[in-house]
Amino acid sequence: MLKKNIGLVSLDSSLIKWLHEKLRISAPDTQGKTELMEGLEDLIQGTVSSLMLELGDDAVPASRNDVIQCGTLTIYAKSRKVIRDDSEIALTPKEFDILYFLACNRGEVFTKEQIYQAVWENDYLLDDSNIMAFIRKLRKKIEPNPDAPEYILTIWGIGYKFNDEL
Repeated sequence: MLKKNIGLVSLDSSLIKWLHEKLRISAPDTQGKTELMEGLEDLIQGTVSSLMLELGDDAVPASRNDVIQCGTLTIYAKSRKVIRDDSEIALTPKEFDILYFLACNRGEVFTKEQIYQAVWENDYLLDDSNIMAFIRKLRKKIEPNPDAPEYILTIWGIGYKFNDEL
């Protein structure tokens, strides 16, 4: 049985409104987004005074997901190692972070801005070519055939996703 850790965070009304707006604009369309937005609206309207959030089964934190296996690719979170076909692949820290973020969220499509915000701590600089360059370099290192990627897939007009069929 998994031990549940519960944390309490107090939010002021301006932060609740900001979070609601950010979710409305840039969060992926999921059931969780809808439920969280409704909860935030209830907080704004004063019909509730607190929300309790729970991670879904598919939202396993990195600390509980040390090894990710996808086809012949194995990602070790704690040691930040990547192995394909019994050979270690040398990645830069940001390449690893992007790969790990996408692999932890297999099948979910992310815009370049969402990937940037997940991996970098500073604000998005409206520079899509930065993410595209990292994805290109990452594919050259991890893909058996970078021109026909099987791990990191491009979703034209939207962004990228990690293949959830491996």
